[in-house]
Amino acid sequence: IYVREIRDALRKISAASLSLRASPFGGTLALAVPPSFGARWLAGRLPAFHARHPELRLHLFTRPGMFDFRLEAIDAAIHFCAPDWQGAELLRLCGEVLVPVCAPAMKAEYGFGAPADLLRAPLLHLATRPDAWERWFEANGVEAGTIHGMLFDQFLTAAEAAAAGLGLALLPEFLFAEEMANGRLLRAVEQRTPSVGAYHLAWPSGRGDYPPLRAFRAWLLEEMAERD
Repeated sequence: IYVREIRDALRKISAASLSLRASPFGGTLALAVPPSFGARWLAGRLPAFHARHPELRLHLFTRPGMFDFRLEAIDAAIHFCAPDWQGAELLRLCGEVLVPVCAPAMKAEYGFGAPADLLRAPLLHLATRPDAWERWFEANGVEAGTIHGMLFDQFLTAAEAAAAGLGLALLPEFLFAEEMANGRLLRAVEQRTPSVGAYHLAWPSGRGDYPPLRAFRAWLLEEMAERD
């Protein structure tokens, strides 16, 4: 019982010690990010942050969903959600537009012309957004009912499966613009549908004035403004 009680505290002490060794003369920020957002949008922009704040060290950890800040050695998180993270303060960053995409061969085979045509093809689903396709069809005036198909835990793997011809994926346009620009993935139809939720920066309640977090938050808002 004692070991169970102290395990989380020891984990946080270990993480704090690691952060101190990594950056003994400046602050550190442990940031949790969704895998696809971290790989496709954030990582390539981080050199600009480090150039502005060379004294800070940013540590990235992938987290696909919400978690308890009290049990994790994490200072902040970027997450796609509604603004209802218990025990955390949230700052809205941006929304997203979802587009249905597929391999060129699949589009040629099915000849999609309207949203309802997509029901004839295999649909790929994301575990963290299990009703995304139902919402997309509803927004486009299609009664779809319950939809089944292959399930993925990340947008990246769903996108690769779509490019391989396994089915249609519903992807955030800004994360996969490159694949759509080079023709590896094609829009099945032209309808673009905003998501219900939004990307937020979250941090534990009462920790908003932590200096590394303040610096990262200000930089992130600038980057988001340029994206818009």
